[in-house]
Amino acid sequence: MANRETKMNTQEQHPMSEKGRAEAEPVGMPVGGEGDARQVVTPDESVGGKALVGKVALVAGGTRAAGRGVAVQLGAAGATVYVTGRSTRAGRSEMDRPETIEETAELVDAAGGRGIAVRVDHTKPEQVRALVQRIEEQQGALHILVNDIWGQAGEPEWDKTVWESSLDSGLRLLRLGVETHAITSHFALPLLLKTPGGLVVEMTDGTDEYNAANYRVSFFYDVAKGAVSRMAFALAHEVRDRGATVVLLTPGWLRSEAMLDGFGVTEENWRDATEKIPHFAISESPSYVGRAVAALAADPEVARWNGKSTSSGDLAKIYGFTDLDGSQPDAWRYIVEVEAQGKPANTAGYR
Repeated sequence: MANRETKMNTQEQHPMSEKGRAEAEPVGMPVGGEGDARQVVTPDESVGGKALVGKVALVAGGTRAAGRGVAVQLGAAGATVYVTGRSTRAGRSEMDRPETIEETAELVDAAGGRGIAVRVDHTKPEQVRALVQRIEEQQGALHILVNDIWGQAGEPEWDKTVWESSLDSGLRLLRLGVETHAITSHFALPLLLKTPGGLVVEMTDGTDEYNAANYRVSFFYDVAKGAVSRMAFALAHEVRDRGATVVLLTPGWLRSEAMLDGFGVTEENWRDATEKIPHFAISESPSYVGRAVAALAADPEVARWNGKSTSSGDLAKIYGFTDLDGSQPDAWRYIVEVEAQGKPANTAGYR
């Protein structure tokens, strides 16, 4: 969630994802090796144990934050997960973060799945085409597509009008956060639709209900999030008679790697940050939204979600999964009912 108290890169919460630099491995080449795996791996039996054995997933934008959380939890449920991004051990993206797709793939392996890291720039149609061809050749099917690509570098332009914003940065944001989703769906959907029951998750920041009533960060950020919402709506319309399901999903206040670094805390002592930012008490780990995706993917009646907007907190109530600490934070309800009302931080009844 974009929270003005943090002045952080909001999409690092799911950031929703990213990808790295041209010097990295060419598309279609596997990458591997040792690294600092910073995200906790804790499979949650409540999402169905190994319910996804035999399923193939593509997490587009799985380098870090929500994308990494989703990839790991799909692996914990037994899936084979292709993890794409631009940041590899051979080179970083313009976000200049240390996390890599190799680390994410190793975390998928450690969780009990099979992680396959592939360096892909999703703004390049030829690279995405090659990726999907590789998945079809190696696996014969694609069952789950998670569009979690973002890639904004640096600080958002908080409350900047369109005429005050950097046009180059704003158009780059739309390219990374909107075009990439369209390109990936264009090439991946034909393969996914070959097998009935496919799931597409469009990751965003904020539910449809919240975003419809609130200006989000800046002109370009708001437009990017609105576009992803409409993509989910349009895709749901296009696949509804073709045996697939499309869901728009948002995490809450995500404890991404960048968020934790900005607050000078870790996943182990994150509560120390509430001394300065009390409402951070409602935050959640990337594993929480990952468990949300795994629960959807394991649901034999997932078609009931087609075209709907939901959150990790909402799905936790329905499917019964928890965050790493055993709680069920409901960040978007908290924002509206507590933070927006100017009330003191109090998560009782919200996690």
